[in-house]
Parts: sequence; C-alpha cells; structure tokens
Amino acid sequence: MSRIRVRPELLGLVLLTTTALTLTAQPPLAAAQQPLAAQPAAARSATAAFTVEEQRLDRAVPQEILRRSGFDAVAPDFVRSLRGADSYAEAERTVVRSGARLWQRAVDRAQGRGPARGDLSRDDDRPLYWARLALTRELRQWQPEFGLSESGRTALLGKLERSSRGQDSMDFPARGAVKGVKRIVLTGFDPFTLDRDIRISNPSGATALALDGTVVRTAGGPARIEAAVFPVRWGDFADGTVERALRGPLSRADLFTTVSQGRVGRIDVERFNGAWRGGFGDNENVSETGLLPVTDPASQPQWTTTSLPYRSIVATDTGRFPVYDNTSVTEIPAGGTAPVVRPDGPTPGSAARAGGGGDYLSNEIAYRATLLRDRLGLDVPGGHVHTPVLQFGAGNTDPATGAVTDPEFVQNRLDIIAQLRTIITVAAEAS
Repeated sequence: MSRIRVRPELLGLVLLTTTALTLTAQPPLAAAQQPLAAQPAAARSATAAFTVEEQRLDRAVPQEILRRSGFDAVAPDFVRSLRGADSYAEAERTVVRSGARLWQRAVDRAQGRGPARGDLSRDDDRPLYWARLALTRELRQWQPEFGLSESGRTALLGKLERSSRGQDSMDFPARGAVKGVKRIVLTGFDPFTLDRDIRISNPSGATALALDGTVVRTAGGPARIEAAVFPVRWGDFADGTVERALRGPLSRADLFTTVSQGRVGRIDVERFNGAWRGGFGDNENVSETGLLPVTDPASQPQWTTTSLPYRSIVATDTGRFPVYDNTSVTEIPAGGTAPVVRPDGPTPGSAARAGGGGDYLSNEIAYRATLLRDRLGLDVPGGHVHTPVLQFGAGNTDPATGAVTDPEFVQNRLDIIAQLRTIITVAAEAS
C-alpha cells in the first residue's frame, strides 16, 4: 500500500474542470468573539499543527459560508463549553454533546425546523462541514488545566467526529419491535476536491441531512431513514470508521444505501464494488494506492455486489436525471497483467482495479458496507448510488470570481435530494 502526499495543484475530480481559487482574507472578528485559533499566537498554546482541512478554514469562502448560515457562532460556543470542563470525563461529555448538537442543528436547518440564521438556502451541507472543522481545530489546540495527553486528545477528536456526523445516532428499534415500519440506513460524504474549488458542496451529504430521521411512505407502509456522513479521508476508512458506524445499524436495517457524488448529469446504481484504491488525493491531500485494507484480509473478496432492487429503480421515473444500472468495472483478468474494462462486470478470478463507482472512497464505502453485510450474514438489500455532479449556474462556474451560491446551484441540489428520496422509496417498496 503506497501512501504519498499529493501536491494540491494536481488535485481534482476527473469529472470536474474548474480552476484554482484565489482567496482574500475576511475582516477579523472582534477579540471577544474570536475562537482560539483566530487569536494571536501569544494568546494560545502551541500544540499539534492544524490538518490540511483545518488550514483551509481561514479562507474567505469558508468564512462566508459560516457567516451566512449562522454557524460562525458554533466554535465560540464550543470554546466556552470547553473552558467549563475540569476533568477528562467532563471534557468527553462536552465534546460528544457539542458534536451531537452540531449534527442536529444541521439536520434541523436542512429540514426547515427553527430559524435559518442566515441567507444561505437550508439545503446547504457546507455549514456543517466547515463548522465541524472549526470545532476540531479548537479541540486540537485546547490546553486544559487538568492536563491532556495526545492519546486522550485523539480520542476526544474521534468522539467529536462521530457525534457531529450522525454516526452514533443511527438508532433503530430491533427488528420486529415496531410493526410495519421499515428501517433504512443512508450515508453521504463531505465536500471534496476543495483545492480545485473551495465552494464545492456534496449532494450526498445534503441528502443525508435532508432525510435523517424522516419517514417516507411506501406502498407497503412507512419507512424511517437514519443517516450519517463520512469524511473524504483514506486514513479514516483504513482505521475502520465505516464498520464501526454501520455494524449496529445494518444489523437492524431493512435496507441500506451508501451515496456519493458521481458523474455529470446522471444517477448510477453501482452493481459491482472493487477491492482497490486508485490513488486519487483525499481532503488531506493524501494518496493511497493498493488493495483496500480490511480485517481478515485472507478472506477478502476482490468484488462485492449490490443487492439493491436496481431493475425497479431504473424502470421508475424518479426525477429529472436519468438513472442507470452501471455494470462496468476495470479488472486484471485471471492470468493477465494489464487492466481491462469490462462493461458487463468482473470475470471469474480477476483482480479489481475499479468498481462501477471507480477506485476512490465512494467505491470503498460501497465495498465496505456490502462486505460487512456479507460477513454478518445479513439478508439486507443494499448498495451504492452515485448522484449527479452538483453544478453551479451558468456564469458562476469560475471559482476565482464566482459566488458561493446561485439559484441554479440550489435548484440542482434540491432536485438531486428529491430524486434520491424517490429512489429510496422505490427501493423500499421493491425490497
């Protein structure tokens, strides 16, 4: 497994062709409102350096998104809460509570509950992403009087990540406990390729916020959706974040759908998932190439397969974007040495080089979720759906001069969310 840093100027989604963004600084906050990271160096203790993701937070666009959503108050509130923690146990409670509040605030905003606190449309997933980074940055440099080891800090950061992503709140009653209500697990992702265009939103994350805790009505009765979002970081996936978050929910679910942003102008139900990492840089500008790392690698299959009712999904008019049953993969055939594209799926004994969803983290979450399904012996329909690329409106495509939002951008995101809701309803009815 090779692991290298990727130069930011080389980063980019193959599907996107935007250029690098030139940013200007925002006026500083009043001193009394400044989070620790925004205060002069002499006013805070030096700890581990900020991550690549956290370093982007000071740019103009993230600050505008936070300000125009009201999420700019989240980090100062977190700092005040941390100051009241006089033990590790209290710090742990504070971190989990603050992360859960951030997730719920983002869900409430997306679903129209409470004040919007800003002029960004409610369906926007980006305030959650940037606010979370503001919290992790504060926690990374916090120096409590009771003393905090780096291992303790790492554990707190992990709890903050999980609680602020909805990963530890996907709660379903046990199967059969509530008669007539199906249980659906849905996952989305953070924005990514931010060095190409820092304005980027991810419709899969927006869908998770819009649908978490909601009930869809199917011909067979109601179905409740529990959702979470995942980071675009190779290291987190290698550390088992998907399996930790999904093991319990999948064991109680009737259906699961991992979702990510995919191709321009289309939705794909990915039939096959491959056990290969293709090297594209993640949100930390880290590249990973090689066999996808899982526990018990001796029993690791090269391919996993969707069990979503793809025929019913493709046959139904679910919305404005065409939906495809994507069976194409890239493999090294048995006895071969060179990759070959197979339009109709993998051949026996082949080695994976890309699933239908590619060789990035969207393919990987689909592979991990369906492998977990198989290893737990679950007869649960599940698989991966790729949304269309979320595009800005005409005249707002240049990241160097473009606005952070526009009416077409918002409508595109709303249409994607609505179509994913319908696809999930169709899947629940057909399962």
